[in-house]
Amino acid sequence: MVRILAMSGSSRRGSVNQKLLDRVAAGARDADALVTAVRLVDYDMPIYDGDLEQERGVPDGVRAFQAAVAEHDALLIATPEHNGGYTALLKNAIDWLSRPLADGRSGVSLLSGKTAALVSASPGVLGGIRSQTALRIVLEKLGVIVLPQSMALGGAYDAFDQDGRLKDPVTDGVVRNIGRDLARLAGRLG
Repeated sequence: MVRILAMSGSSRRGSVNQKLLDRVAAGARDADALVTAVRLVDYDMPIYDGDLEQERGVPDGVRAFQAAVAEHDALLIATPEHNGGYTALLKNAIDWLSRPLADGRSGVSLLSGKTAALVSASPGVLGGIRSQTALRIVLEKLGVIVLPQSMALGGAYDAFDQDGRLKDPVTDGVVRNIGRDLARLAGRLG
Protein backbone atom coordinates (compact mmCIF):
# COMPACT_ATOMS: atom_id res chain seq x y z
CA MET A 1 0.00 0.00 0.00
CA VAL A 2 1.27 3.45 -0.94
CA ARG A 3 1.80 5.77 2.03
CA ILE A 4 1.36 9.51 1.43
CA LEU A 5 2.28 12.27 3.88
CA ALA A 6 -0.06 15.25 3.45
CA MET A 7 0.87 18.70 4.74
CA SER A 8 -0.13 22.30 4.29
CA GLY A 9 2.19 25.27 4.36
CA SER A 10 -0.54 27.17 6.20
CA SER A 11 -0.49 27.31 9.98
CA ARG A 12 -4.21 28.14 10.21
CA ARG A 13 -6.68 25.38 11.00
CA GLY A 14 -9.45 25.36 8.41
CA SER A 15 -7.48 27.38 5.86
CA VAL A 16 -8.58 27.11 2.24
CA ASN A 17 -5.31 25.32 1.53
CA GLN A 18 -6.10 22.75 4.22
CA LYS A 19 -9.57 22.27 2.75
CA LEU A 20 -8.10 21.74 -0.72
CA LEU A 21 -5.51 19.35 0.69
CA ASP A 22 -8.28 17.34 2.33
CA ARG A 23 -10.08 16.95 -1.04
CA VAL A 24 -6.90 15.78 -2.80
CA ALA A 25 -6.20 13.37 0.07
CA ALA A 26 -9.70 11.92 -0.41
CA GLY A 27 -8.79 11.15 -4.02
CA ALA A 28 -5.60 9.40 -2.91
CA ARG A 29 -7.61 7.33 -0.45
CA ASP A 30 -9.99 6.42 -3.30
CA ALA A 31 -6.91 4.86 -4.95
CA ASP A 32 -6.28 2.80 -1.78
CA ALA A 33 -3.40 4.93 -0.52
CA LEU A 34 -2.83 5.38 3.19
CA VAL A 35 -2.75 9.15 3.77
CA THR A 36 -1.31 10.60 6.95
CA ALA A 37 -2.10 14.27 7.50
CA VAL A 38 0.32 16.33 9.57
CA ARG A 39 0.46 19.97 10.63
CA LEU A 40 3.91 21.50 10.31
CA VAL A 41 3.26 23.73 13.33
CA ASP A 42 2.99 20.59 15.47
CA TYR A 43 6.71 19.92 14.97
CA ASP A 44 9.09 21.99 17.08
CA MET A 45 11.25 23.44 14.31
CA PRO A 46 12.79 26.82 15.12
CA ILE A 47 13.84 29.04 12.24
CA TYR A 48 16.81 27.26 10.66
CA ASP A 49 20.09 28.59 12.02
CA GLY A 50 23.41 26.91 11.31
CA ASP A 51 24.86 28.17 14.59
CA LEU A 52 21.96 26.68 16.54
CA GLU A 53 22.43 23.37 14.73
CA GLN A 54 26.16 23.35 15.47
CA GLU A 55 25.73 24.28 19.13
CA ARG A 56 22.68 22.16 20.02
CA GLY A 57 22.31 19.67 17.18
CA VAL A 58 19.20 18.99 15.16
CA PRO A 59 16.07 19.60 17.28
CA ASP A 60 13.86 16.66 18.28
CA GLY A 61 10.94 18.12 16.32
CA VAL A 62 13.04 18.05 13.18
CA ARG A 63 14.01 14.43 13.85
CA ALA A 64 10.32 13.56 14.22
CA PHE A 65 9.50 15.31 10.93
CA GLN A 66 12.38 13.55 9.18
CA ALA A 67 11.07 10.22 10.51
CA ALA A 68 7.56 10.98 9.25
CA VAL A 69 8.87 11.75 5.76
CA ALA A 70 11.05 8.62 5.81
CA GLU A 71 8.00 6.43 6.57
CA HIS A 72 6.08 7.62 3.49
CA ASP A 73 6.42 6.99 -0.23
CA ALA A 74 5.05 10.32 -1.44
CA LEU A 75 4.23 13.85 -0.36
CA LEU A 76 1.05 15.82 -0.88
CA ILE A 77 1.66 19.51 -0.27
CA ALA A 78 -0.75 22.45 -0.22
CA THR A 79 1.27 25.60 -0.64
CA PRO A 80 -0.32 28.93 0.21
CA GLU A 81 1.11 31.99 -1.49
CA HIS A 82 2.67 34.72 0.63
CA ASN A 83 3.91 37.71 -1.35
CA GLY A 84 4.34 35.62 -4.50
CA GLY A 85 6.21 32.73 -2.87
CA TYR A 86 5.57 29.79 -0.60
CA THR A 87 5.32 30.27 3.15
CA ALA A 88 8.17 30.66 5.61
CA LEU A 89 6.71 27.70 7.54
CA LEU A 90 7.08 25.41 4.53
CA LYS A 91 10.52 26.76 3.60
CA ASN A 92 11.79 26.24 7.14
CA ALA A 93 10.46 22.67 7.24
CA ILE A 94 12.23 21.81 3.98
CA ASP A 95 15.47 23.44 5.13
CA TRP A 96 15.47 21.42 8.35
CA LEU A 97 14.39 18.26 6.53
CA SER A 98 17.48 18.41 4.35
CA ARG A 99 19.86 18.50 7.33
CA PRO A 100 21.90 15.38 8.15
CA LEU A 101 20.04 12.46 9.68
CA ALA A 102 20.98 10.96 13.05
CA ASP A 103 22.93 8.20 11.24
CA GLY A 104 24.97 10.79 9.30
CA ARG A 105 23.26 10.37 5.93
CA SER A 106 22.13 13.49 4.14
CA GLY A 107 18.57 14.56 4.84
CA VAL A 108 18.22 15.07 1.10
CA SER A 109 18.20 11.27 0.82
CA LEU A 110 14.74 11.36 2.44
CA LEU A 111 13.42 13.31 -0.53
CA SER A 112 15.39 12.04 -3.49
CA GLY A 113 13.21 9.76 -5.60
CA LYS A 114 9.97 10.48 -3.71
CA THR A 115 6.95 11.65 -5.65
CA ALA A 116 4.95 14.74 -4.73
CA ALA A 117 1.81 16.57 -5.79
CA LEU A 118 1.35 20.30 -5.27
CA VAL A 119 -1.88 22.23 -4.86
CA SER A 120 -2.68 25.75 -3.75
CA ALA A 121 -5.69 27.87 -2.99
CA SER A 122 -6.02 31.62 -2.80
CA PRO A 123 -8.73 34.25 -2.86
CA GLY A 124 -6.92 35.79 -5.86
CA VAL A 125 -7.44 34.78 -9.45
CA LEU A 126 -4.06 33.03 -9.82
CA GLY A 127 -4.86 30.62 -7.01
CA GLY A 128 -1.31 30.51 -5.65
CA ILE A 129 0.37 29.25 -8.82
CA ARG A 130 3.51 31.30 -8.10
CA SER A 131 4.04 29.50 -4.80
CA GLN A 132 3.74 26.15 -6.60
CA THR A 133 6.30 27.21 -9.20
CA ALA A 134 8.80 28.30 -6.56
CA LEU A 135 8.26 25.16 -4.49
CA ARG A 136 8.54 22.90 -7.52
CA ILE A 137 11.99 24.33 -8.29
CA VAL A 138 13.24 23.57 -4.76
CA LEU A 139 11.71 20.09 -4.59
CA GLU A 140 13.08 19.07 -7.98
CA LYS A 141 16.52 20.33 -6.96
CA LEU A 142 16.26 17.97 -3.97
CA GLY A 143 15.43 15.02 -6.25
CA VAL A 144 11.64 14.91 -5.79
CA ILE A 145 9.56 13.81 -8.77
CA VAL A 146 6.78 16.40 -8.87
CA LEU A 147 3.57 15.43 -10.62
CA PRO A 148 2.80 17.70 -13.57
CA GLN A 149 -0.87 17.68 -12.55
CA SER A 150 -1.65 20.37 -10.01
CA MET A 151 -4.44 22.70 -8.94
CA ALA A 152 -4.20 26.42 -8.28
CA LEU A 153 -7.68 27.23 -7.00
CA GLY A 154 -8.55 30.91 -7.39
CA GLY A 155 -11.50 32.52 -5.63
CA ALA A 156 -11.03 29.92 -2.92
CA TYR A 157 -13.00 31.70 -0.20
CA ASP A 158 -16.16 31.06 -2.22
CA ALA A 159 -15.20 27.63 -3.60
CA PHE A 160 -16.07 25.43 -0.60
CA ASP A 161 -19.39 24.57 0.99
CA GLN A 162 -19.95 24.54 4.76
CA ASP A 163 -18.74 20.91 4.93
CA GLY A 164 -15.39 21.74 3.30
CA ARG A 165 -16.28 20.22 -0.06
CA LEU A 166 -15.79 22.00 -3.34
CA LYS A 167 -19.06 23.41 -4.64
CA ASP A 168 -18.19 22.74 -8.28
CA PRO A 169 -18.30 18.97 -8.97
CA VAL A 170 -16.01 19.26 -12.01
CA THR A 171 -13.33 21.01 -9.97
CA ASP A 172 -13.79 18.47 -7.19
CA GLY A 173 -13.21 15.66 -9.69
CA VAL A 174 -10.04 17.29 -11.02
CA VAL A 175 -8.73 17.79 -7.49
CA ARG A 176 -9.48 14.23 -6.40
CA ASN A 177 -7.80 12.92 -9.57
CA ILE A 178 -4.57 14.61 -8.49
CA GLY A 179 -4.63 12.47 -5.36
CA ARG A 180 -5.38 9.34 -7.37
CA ASP A 181 -2.59 10.15 -9.84
CA LEU A 182 -0.10 10.67 -7.01
CA ALA A 183 -1.03 7.35 -5.42
CA ARG A 184 -0.74 5.50 -8.72
CA LEU A 185 2.60 7.05 -9.68
CA ALA A 186 4.09 6.44 -6.24
CA GLY A 187 2.87 2.83 -6.48
CA ARG A 188 4.53 2.32 -9.86
CA LEU A 189 7.81 3.90 -8.78
CA GLY A 190 7.87 2.28 -5.34
